[in-house]
Amino acid sequence: MSIKKIGIVIAIERELEAFLKSNYEIEELDNKTFKCFRATINGNDVYAIKSGWGLIDASMATQYLITKYGVEIVLNFGVTGALDPTLKVSDLFYVSKCVNFDFDTSTIDNVVKHQYGDMEDVFIPLDAGLIDMVKSIYPEIKEAVDASGDLFIDKKADKEARFNAGCNICDMEIAAIARVCLLNNVKCLSIKCISDEYDGDGSDFEKNVRESADKAFKLIDKILNHAL
Repeated sequence: MSIKKIGIVIAIERELEAFLKSNYEIEELDNKTFKCFRATINGNDVYAIKSGWGLIDASMATQYLITKYGVEIVLNFGVTGALDPTLKVSDLFYVSKCVNFDFDTSTIDNVVKHQYGDMEDVFIPLDAGLIDMVKSIYPEIKEAVDASGDLFIDKKADKEARFNAGCNICDMEIAAIARVCLLNNVKCLSIKCISDEYDGDGSDFEKNVRESADKAFKLIDKILNHAL
């Protein structure tokens, strides 16, 4: 079996803790821009990077893993906000597709709002093969369509606008990660866990972020150990 190089993009320290407290022998790499770590998991080289909040930092971190370490698969895990009132804290999802909700060149290009000119529609797909693998490991997992942007979403009007665009969760990174992977022909998978519900005002994020991140990482851990 050939050794794979796998990257994990993690947005913030409170999510990164789930990876760092695992039982793996983790080496912190010398990096002046990002916190970056290496571990051997199931015989594969795994590189984890803390990107920071938002699309710009997430895209930088993803490209860094691809360029510096030659990763062929990029995994993302973390917490997410609910746009659907029926979703609850600790609900676990795979992201099937995502949209950069803040992107709009429709006034000057032959596209609709949120659509990149080289895409068939507004949504950026994640890897179907990796998604099928996740569903075989954890059949009860739910599907999510994610609205990404550089705004922490805690207002009802912002939630409704993204829900009406066909999304049921929101975050600040996965559209950038998925877009960079697509352009580099690298497989991408994202596992998200609800930390703040539709009726929340943002305070529930801080209350639930670590527990929800732990749950998302546990599934990533299973994927790393049994499927890749």
